[in-house]
Amino acid sequence: MTAFPDRTAALVGALTAAGLTIAVAESLTGGLLAAELIRIPGASFCVNGGVVAYQTELKHTLLGVDTELLAEHGPVHPEVAIQMALGVRTRLAIAGRAADLGIATTGVAGPDPQGGQVPGTVFLGLSRGGDGWAIPLILAGDRSAIREQTVARAVEAVHTLIARSRPE
Repeated sequence: MTAFPDRTAALVGALTAAGLTIAVAESLTGGLLAAELIRIPGASFCVNGGVVAYQTELKHTLLGVDTELLAEHGPVHPEVAIQMALGVRTRLAIAGRAADLGIATTGVAGPDPQGGQVPGTVFLGLSRGGDGWAIPLILAGDRSAIREQTVARAVEAVHTLIARSRPE
């Protein structure tokens, strides 16, 4: 056992125990979050899958993000993250059943700014039921570090969402 418990294994365990499924929509993380989740044995019980929508147009065509929102604000915006999280749940439905939770990552990993946003500007989108939330992050480091930190923060955000929505 390590001094730092495996938070992803704990998340997969919590999702499985609660009978919840999750779908992942990624941009700047390029599949790292889905790979992190499915690294855990038994993840097939709770992970429906993931969509990497790296190009802005794919956020609309694959995930249903509003084209006017993308045109006005670009792909690095809190509402884009929310719409990605909402959209991936239905796009990755199993037998007509949407995933219970959606998580999305969008941001600028660097090294250069994008759309007026500086490297390290990241938004996580979360969705459960008809609700969606965005978590703004300002991360530091090189491209790799920003992407890795985004994955870690996404895992923690889903932990928090599950804990917050547990019945008392």
